[in-house]
Amino acid sequence: MKDISKAIHKVDSDEKISGTAKYTDDYVMENMLYAKTVRAMVSKGTIESIEFPDLPEGYFVVGPEDVKGENVVNMIFDDWPVFTKKAINYLGEPLCLIVGPDKATINAIIEAITIQVKEEPPTFDFTDSATHRHFEKGEPEKAFKDATKTIERTYETGYQEQAYIEPQGFFGYPENGGVTLIGSIQCPYYVKNAVMRSTGLKEDTVRIIQADVGGAFGGKEEFPSLMACELAAAIQKTGKPVKLIYERSEDMAVTTKRHPSKIKMKAYLNEDNTIKGLKVHVSLDGGAYIGLSKVVLSRAMIAVSGAYTFTNLDVSGDVYKTNTVPNGAFRGFGAPQMLFAIEMFIEHVAREVSEDPFAYRMHHLAKQGDSTSTGGTFRDPIILKPMIEKAKKASNYDALRRDYQNKDVFKGIGMSLFLHGCGFTGSGEADIIKAKVKLKKDEQDDIHILIAAVDMGQGPKTTIRKVVSDILNLPIEKVHYPNPDTLNVPDSGPTVASRTAMIVGGLCARAAEKLKKDYVKGKEQTVHETYVQPKEMEWDEDAMQGDAYPAYSWGVNIVEVEVNKGTYQIDVLKMTSVYDIGKALDEKIIEGQIHGGQAQGLGYGYLEVMNHKNGRIEQTTMTDYIIPTSVDMPPMETYIMDNPYALGPYGAKGAGELTLVGGAPALAKAVEQAIGKDIHKIPLTPETIMELMHHEKN
Repeated sequence: MKDISKAIHKVDSDEKISGTAKYTDDYVMENMLYAKTVRAMVSKGTIESIEFPDLPEGYFVVGPEDVKGENVVNMIFDDWPVFTKKAINYLGEPLCLIVGPDKATINAIIEAITIQVKEEPPTFDFTDSATHRHFEKGEPEKAFKDATKTIERTYETGYQEQAYIEPQGFFGYPENGGVTLIGSIQCPYYVKNAVMRSTGLKEDTVRIIQADVGGAFGGKEEFPSLMACELAAAIQKTGKPVKLIYERSEDMAVTTKRHPSKIKMKAYLNEDNTIKGLKVHVSLDGGAYIGLSKVVLSRAMIAVSGAYTFTNLDVSGDVYKTNTVPNGAFRGFGAPQMLFAIEMFIEHVAREVSEDPFAYRMHHLAKQGDSTSTGGTFRDPIILKPMIEKAKKASNYDALRRDYQNKDVFKGIGMSLFLHGCGFTGSGEADIIKAKVKLKKDEQDDIHILIAAVDMGQGPKTTIRKVVSDILNLPIEKVHYPNPDTLNVPDSGPTVASRTAMIVGGLCARAAEKLKKDYVKGKEQTVHETYVQPKEMEWDEDAMQGDAYPAYSWGVNIVEVEVNKGTYQIDVLKMTSVYDIGKALDEKIIEGQIHGGQAQGLGYGYLEVMNHKNGRIEQTTMTDYIIPTSVDMPPMETYIMDNPYALGPYGAKGAGELTLVGGAPALAKAVEQAIGKDIHKIPLTPETIMELMHHEKN
């Protein structure tokens, strides 16, 4: 293979186009039962009694008393129950399952259940902090004291629904004295560990198999563990195969979303208007249970500097518990909230002190050797300046920026600069994940890649096969990558955090090099490789100090918009982007990642409205939750600039999350120019713009 970036036929495209790909709901088994969840209908309360009708033969109630192990979903905190026993903390919280052979009968049973609840006042405000974090960089107190000017703003973001094509689902059956579950998942070993804990079963009796996945975007990271624990309890009680598949409205009403946020930023400036330091507080709505929210908070806080360098920082954050559906993982994992805030803020600060916003941002731009937000070091080359020039030229940015100064045209063009850390935060890869991969060569000299990384549409079945086949100089048809099955694959970690290509792909590359060195034709051989943290990385998790990531990817987005003068509807005219992802392992797959990420980033900025009313999610169908379609997406001109990372396979870094995080701030800046008003909140609906236009003060 002369150039790893050259696109090849996506290896799983034929089965998906032909309809032969096997998703969770395609699995059936003799004597299979169906399950449906009975849910709380208040946002907060205490269960006083539940009365069930007489159950027909072959039907079962599966509730907290049927959880044989711990009634908790194994995550970072032990606060999320599999089934609640008494306390209701959000509307839709699972009380039990009704299981049986006929769906209509199950629905009738659920309709006949009588639940008595003592309702209590719910909390929806940011008042109950569940977890607090804080870090400092430099000497913020001194910098704040010596500052000649301060500027303060607050930025808000809303929910975002993952809107995957395939709803959440599992199918499972009893096997070898335990349970086997097949699901639409991102993280097979997260599910396995959760099921072991809730069932009390040992490792060799819990088997998790990934079915083909119809999209995930983080939504199938932690939430499937809850469903899997429920289903495992049902299998243990009934002794039969059971299927649990959500309908779309149920999925949207009760699954995790992107955290709504409120971010307060205060800049301290010196005499020449340079930002001496920032004081920042991040508030995230965690929902009823913490889940992964502490990690989302950490990643948001770490992204505080964006693509810039600030000498002094005082950064704090809280995850607040509210009586709403728990929030969790979504592509970007805290960074989209913070990058929206810092990108808007630095523009607002520049205008406040009468500086040219572009020149002001260039003055603060990060460069190689600078200290990161947490006191680590940007060791690798940062090529943002040539990326910016490329994007400006391709978009005609300077000329359009001048032309759109005419407020009568109601047009604008905006630029966002951003970075994204690759892999787990700090020492997470080395101390928590400890990823392992295995390559097995059979007697026919076919290579089998045995890893837990999930292909959910982003393409590792193609890219990692390319890497291994190229190193071993074999046709790609001789390299196989089955869906993960925990019976056969080691724990290479979850498919999250822009880590699959760089971390897992890098381990596979090193394993292939080992195999190549000892290769014996016609002989079965197996090689293993385990992650080792780069020697120069140091991280203090408690203090949030040091190198938060082994590498960073970078991006520039330029968005051009027109705002309708009568309706305030936004029309996105063009999007121009330049990315540094190290080295693309397949240019077409990266192009797909870019276009999908940009659609989600733009949607986050102006289309994707989700609210709750007294804890009830109001948008629970794809009719009333609006995501961008092909009609909404503008022409997209995209460039990738090579900047290989020494420890990534062929120089690859992370790409999946990077492509989303810059869309919303670039769009918001363009709308700011078009309407002549400062923007502090997304999504930018016509109603939001109308309020801005009719407000006397900016």
